[in-house]
Amino acid sequence: MAAQNQKTFKLNTGAQIPAIGLGTWQDEAAQEAAVLVALQAGYRHIDTARCYGTEPAVGKAIKQSGIPRNEIFVTSKLWNNKHHPDDVEQALQLTLDDLGLEYLDLFLMHWPVAFKRGDEPFPSDKDGNLITDNIDYLDTYKAMEGLVKSGKTKAIGISNFSKKEVQRILDHATIVPAVHQMELHPWLQQKDFYKFHQDNGIHVIQYSPFGNQNEIYGSREQHGQLVNDPKLVEIGKKYGKTSNQVALAWGIAHGRSVIPKSKSPERIRQNFDIAFKLDDADIQAIDKLDKKLRFNDSSKDFGYELFTDLDGKQK
Repeated sequence: MAAQNQKTFKLNTGAQIPAIGLGTWQDEAAQEAAVLVALQAGYRHIDTARCYGTEPAVGKAIKQSGIPRNEIFVTSKLWNNKHHPDDVEQALQLTLDDLGLEYLDLFLMHWPVAFKRGDEPFPSDKDGNLITDNIDYLDTYKAMEGLVKSGKTKAIGISNFSKKEVQRILDHATIVPAVHQMELHPWLQQKDFYKFHQDNGIHVIQYSPFGNQNEIYGSREQHGQLVNDPKLVEIGKKYGKTSNQVALAWGIAHGRSVIPKSKSPERIRQNFDIAFKLDDADIQAIDKLDKKLRFNDSSKDFGYELFTDLDGKQK
């Protein structure tokens, strides 16, 4: 599955997931080139989603790369307007069609909140308010279980769930999620929540591994940027690496996959160059940087209280 010498982690399905992947959120026009550069650099894990609008570009890059399909781990996500159990299989098929693939390696429920059924990704009323729907995420997840049996995805999982919501899946579902993708970085470490996943055999993928790099999250001026954290910079100098590379290596050292996003060929290659091993003392120093600072909380926009029992819940 992974390029030679690339670190992987074993999922509860038995499959191997590469420790580092490329995130493809935003910059739709730049994604085909970015994914192609990544695959040529050695990445074998590509993370996309329906709502990113980047699946066609990702698919073109995979085809252009000439790399055999079984050597690339491809993740996509079910968007909130397709939570009705009757819509789930069709949603996956649309994703596969756009990617030009016959199956996914991993299909995640992007959020535990349902929007109004239909083809509009952000359905809104005449006042511009988002229209949600009363569809239980557990029913959505049970419909996703059928996709594994069909072979159209090798594994299923979740993203942006609270502990209570994950526990409810574990209590009532047949298939334990293979993965939970969540915001996690040195300033939002969620140590207890991560241990909960380890105890239940759920692999964690860190999105936003550099914290607040994206302007959409705000908070930039108030807190500065994670990659400028003096401790990360200091540790980077010790290894001849950037603070970005240190942040990624830290996540991997803890047994998690990381999916940094970039459209810069130089940065894409740099992010992949993290085969160095952090000393235990350096890992422990980064472990002390936790600010319980969450940048991505869409509760207000979605009209649904997210992350209610987790660190960094924005008041």
